[in-house]
Amino acid sequence: MLTRVRQAVGEPADRPPVLAVDGRSAGGKTTFARRLAAAWPGATVIHTDDIAWNQAVLDWTTLLVDGVLTPLREGRAVSYRPPQWDARGREGAIEVSHDCTLVIVEGVGSGRRELEPHLDAVVWVETSQEETERRDAVRIAAGETTEELYALWMAEENPFVDDQKTWERAAFLVSGVPALPHNPETEFLIST
Repeated sequence: MLTRVRQAVGEPADRPPVLAVDGRSAGGKTTFARRLAAAWPGATVIHTDDIAWNQAVLDWTTLLVDGVLTPLREGRAVSYRPPQWDARGREGAIEVSHDCTLVIVEGVGSGRRELEPHLDAVVWVETSQEETERRDAVRIAAGETTEELYALWMAEENPFVDDQKTWERAAFLVSGVPALPHNPETEFLIST
């Protein structure tokens, strides 16, 4: 898997490569990004949920580009606080060190067309709608979100994903629910 990612992102000069991990809500993007970062020494994961915290659901492209991707492309370290973090008193910052070896931007819409000039490659995590709905129902039952907020999110996500068709531009696909026997802690299952 690491070889496949290296081939997809290449070796940009004077900056870390940027890989978008896109897919539907509850599709397994965060899990894949976390596992890839654990296997790639020096990798950093940026969650679009952090960029968009208390922001419009999918209207965060400018924040990501201006706050994170432009400084990275200029070879600079990143310490970014989205405007809503300051407005609502959220602690910390989105950090990417100067010695980062791979930036993984994870989230619904991370591979959108408008971001292509800022990305080196895109991976699509493919998961059936039935499975993502099942996972989201578990999140609702656990109190992580409400049915109302979930309905609002899907009202934006579904047409957005259908319009973007990011899987068509992805370097490769990853199964969000691989059916083949494997050790999920050490093995990735991909499709071409």
